[in-house]
Formats: sequence, C-alpha cells, structure tokens
Amino acid sequence: MTSAPAPLGLGLVGCGGFGAYVLDAVADLAGLVPVAVADPDSVRASSLGERHGVPALASLEELLEREDVAAVAIATPPAAHAAMATAALRAGRHVFCEKPLATTGRDAGAVAREAERSGLALVVDHVLRYNPLLRAVERLTDQGLLAPPRRFLFENDASDQDLGPDHWFWDRSHSGGIFVEHGVHFFDAARALLGSEPLSVRATAVRRPGGPVDMVSADVLHPGGVLASHLHSFTHAHRCERQLMRLDHGFAETRIDGWIPVRAEISAWTDEEGARAWERLPARAAALLHVEGFRPHGGERVSVAVERDAGAGAPARGRGEQRVVPHHVRAVLDLGGEARKPHVYSESVRAAVADLVRVAHGGGTPVADALAGLSAVLVAESATLAADTGTEQHVPGPAPHIQERS
Repeated sequence: MTSAPAPLGLGLVGCGGFGAYVLDAVADLAGLVPVAVADPDSVRASSLGERHGVPALASLEELLEREDVAAVAIATPPAAHAAMATAALRAGRHVFCEKPLATTGRDAGAVAREAERSGLALVVDHVLRYNPLLRAVERLTDQGLLAPPRRFLFENDASDQDLGPDHWFWDRSHSGGIFVEHGVHFFDAARALLGSEPLSVRATAVRRPGGPVDMVSADVLHPGGVLASHLHSFTHAHRCERQLMRLDHGFAETRIDGWIPVRAEISAWTDEEGARAWERLPARAAALLHVEGFRPHGGERVSVAVERDAGAGAPARGRGEQRVVPHHVRAVLDLGGEARKPHVYSESVRAAVADLVRVAHGGGTPVADALAGLSAVLVAESATLAADTGTEQHVPGPAPHIQERS
C-alpha cells in the first residue's frame, strides 16, 4: 500500500484582510498545513500567526529560508506579485498567487516562463474558474445541451465605499488599473467559457470629475466573430453593488448574477430529445455542480421546467441556423442564494488551493495555471492601451510570451 504524501507546508506572504481570508479558508485542507506567515507589518503578521499557531516573519526572504515551506501563497498588492512569484519558484516552491499574476504582460510572461522551467505548480486565484455555476455551464456545453456561447457580457457595478482617494487601487503603478487589478477575473472567465484566446479589443475609460478613472468598458473579439463585452464601474455603496454575466448560446441564454455567483438561470429552446435531457438534470445536480476541493453545504438545487410545444412545430432560424425547437426550458442552478455567498467565495478559494495541492503531489496542469494568468493580463494590458489611445488593439497570444527568452 502506497502511503499518502506528506502535507504541503504553506507559507503566506501578505497578512492583510485578504491574506487572512485565504489562510482561514484553507487551514484545514487535506494535504496542506500552514507553517508560517510573513508581513513587514509585525502587528498584522503576529495576529495572523497566533490565530493559526505558526511563526510570524517579516519578509518573503525569511519565509523562503524555512525548509518546511513547500508552497507560498502571495496575498500582497498586485505590483509585488511577479517578483515574489518568481523568487518563490526559483527557490523551489509551488505558488498560489492572488490575481493578477502581474501588472504587465512582460512580467506575467516572465513568471509563466519560470513556472514552466521549474516544473512546479502555480495557481492564480481566478476564483470564477472554481465556481460550481461556471463549471456547470462548461459541462452543459460539453454535453451539447448548450451551444458554445456566441456572445459574453459582464456588467459590474462594484463598490468604492472602502476605496479612499489614497488607496493603492487607484494608482496604476501599484494596481495596474481597473482592467488589470479586477478585469482579469472576467477576461479569464470569458476565455474559459468561450474556449478561445481573444484577438483584439476596443475600450473606453471614464474619469470621475476631479478624481481617478472609476469606470471602464471593453469589447473583446474572439475567433468566429464571438464578442465579449466587459464593464467595470467602482462607483457604488456596498449595498448597491450589482453584477450580471450573460451568455448568448443562440437558441439558449444563461444569466448568472453576482461576481461571486450563487444563482444561474438558463432559458433554452429545444426538441423532445433535448427536453428529456434537461429534465434529467436535477437527478444529476451533485455531479453537475461538483468542483474538486469545494465543499457543498447541502442546500444546492437544480430545477428544470419544460413548457412543451410553446413555440409550436414551425422551424426557427437564427444567424443562418435553422432548427425545430418547439419546447421551452427554464433551468435554475442555485447555490443557496445571497446568504450563501460567503460560503461560495471561501470554498472557491479553497478549491483553487486544493488544485495547487493536487498538482504539487500528483502532477498535471492546474485549472487556473500560469498560462491563464498570463492570458488575462495580456487582454487587460491591451484593453488599458486601447482606452488610453482610443484605438483598437491586437491582443498578443500568451504562448509566444512563454516561449520568448529575456
């Protein structure tokens, strides 16, 4: 009998609110054990270290001197991500990196090359990749119940309530700007759901009177004439935040609410065979919503209602495609509503770190790997340049950035 590998010793750098959140979410993850934390703010480091019973250090360098640190979680502001990830990889450590992987495409490419050279696991915290609803949409597409999306839309009216005028978020040298700091989540989600690398982007940036850029939009063209539209506005109170992701599948539509999604509604037109397949989904809810490392709370539900002959038997035509689809399907995938949003968020982070553990112990490729992190930064950087110049920008493919050598 083969014994289980020793738990992966995790060292966290960045003991602010999000770093504490990550460590709290993964502390009891099988195959992993927190062994140290680091932050130049000794009060923050000591507080988090005491909570988890581990030493509090002052820097990443001190963390890397410890032999029990096999993996490093980076939860610092974005400008430090690339240098820290590179240092950890060169020191032989696996890396879990908060998004973005870097604030420039050049730096993200350098990290991706280092990860490829080292053969170590690197996971970027693109939490949407580990959300059960988005995973379910991918599965429904693979199974043919949904056609590949021909249009992706994300609208994000986010909060600036805690982002004072001196917050690093507004400083592009620290954050990379809105497209880089926040948009990478959704550029990456579009890449995953559309199954393609973007080609070009047009973008607009809006500056609040007397203040920073707080609203940006981008139209990203993917192969086959597939368009992904993104809008991010940091202009709302916490209680007034709202987000919507919409996928147009031609004869079906998916709407997903919230940037930490907890509910998806699908409206689809189909034939009798398709209607029966949809009706079998509730019995397969657990498999449909499964994400490795994500612990369900038990209140997840999949419901399906089919209105037969809602469109009679006449053929329907759209974008040159003609089908006989007389039945209307309404499906709801529910992770428990808004009350379960904190659970879904923490479990998505936990699933991302579980992915790191899986690859570190057994090999393979993480879901949100260095290539995903690089691709998202390249789109974000191109969108930023498009907004700055008012011109359409080509989006470089990630592969040449990994292959090029400094």
